[in-house]
Amino acid sequence: MPSLNPEHVKAIISAINACPFFQHMSMEVIEIRSGYSMVTAEIRREHMNPFGGLHGGAYSSVIDTAAYWSAYCDLPEDSGLVSIDLKVDFLAPVSEGRIMVEGHTIKSGKTLYLTEARMFDGNDRLLAHGTSKLMAGPNRQPLHDAVNFLGSGNLPKKFLEE
Repeated sequence: MPSLNPEHVKAIISAINACPFFQHMSMEVIEIRSGYSMVTAEIRREHMNPFGGLHGGAYSSVIDTAAYWSAYCDLPEDSGLVSIDLKVDFLAPVSEGRIMVEGHTIKSGKTLYLTEARMFDGNDRLLAHGTSKLMAGPNRQPLHDAVNFLGSGNLPKKFLEE
């Protein structure tokens, strides 16, 4: 497999972090590489349910994001991913602070990827765990769609020439 272009990775992280939803969620993709991603979020009042705990949709959003981006680097340049299943287990309450979510690819195939993500607080306490099945293919949310939506301009090539 060709080497991932570090300039592409830097540009894509900058582009996706400009997404309005990511900004609303105070969510930031910190790192992506083959089979791995790191996402952080600062939990604020607008992420809470009426009882003062983190809303289940917020748990799911950061789990889904980390799981998705853990698979991205292993895709061919012109392919994308669509989440087809997401399962999240809420393991501990969250009411404030910075969370970290690590995504890992469990299995990658030609058309299906199985990924997982784990959410931790600043004390390394496991808050949530999730798994995601993703469908891969050339017309499955290819990156150029995100670049066009976000107005990010052209990105460097994904892979270095060998």
